[in-house]
Amino acid sequence: MEPLEIVARVKDKFFSEVVTVSEFRDQVSVSVKRERLLDICRFLHDDPETHMDYLADLCGIDYPDRKFRFEVVYNLFSMKHRHRLLIKALIPEDDPTVESVVPVWNGANWHEREACDMYGIVFNGHPDLRRILMPEDWEGYPLRKDYPLKGPEDREYKGFEELKELHSHDDEWRIT
Repeated sequence: MEPLEIVARVKDKFFSEVVTVSEFRDQVSVSVKRERLLDICRFLHDDPETHMDYLADLCGIDYPDRKFRFEVVYNLFSMKHRHRLLIKALIPEDDPTVESVVPVWNGANWHEREACDMYGIVFNGHPDLRRILMPEDWEGYPLRKDYPLKGPEDREYKGFEELKELHSHDDEWRIT
């Protein structure tokens, strides 16, 4: 099945949820409203014609000047049918939340944690949304476009001195 045929199936079932469809370099992406994202993903996973059984990737994107500042992009693939589709959930800045797709693809777990950690997008229903890349006491979201390049100006990271001590003997372990 061609990607545009898959899009037609999604439109048939979720017409009012599809915002845009775009095609670039033979890759088709569908931007959808976040409210029914989980239903759309479950449909693509469970429908025998599409059988999107593999979530290849999930990532956040920040577009500060757009109405929907954030997008969560789901790169879906069917191992059985060998077709691919991108689903983009549109997320507003004033409520950066979307339903977790971990119930559909368990592999989304760490990807959603990363998007939450780096962009501040909250995945409702996620089983364990702890920080995964940044320390627990880190303030802010480093991949947002408005995050300061040098980090917060008014203070250093609280654990910096401990890290310096931890790595103070690194040169002794260097093999030449």
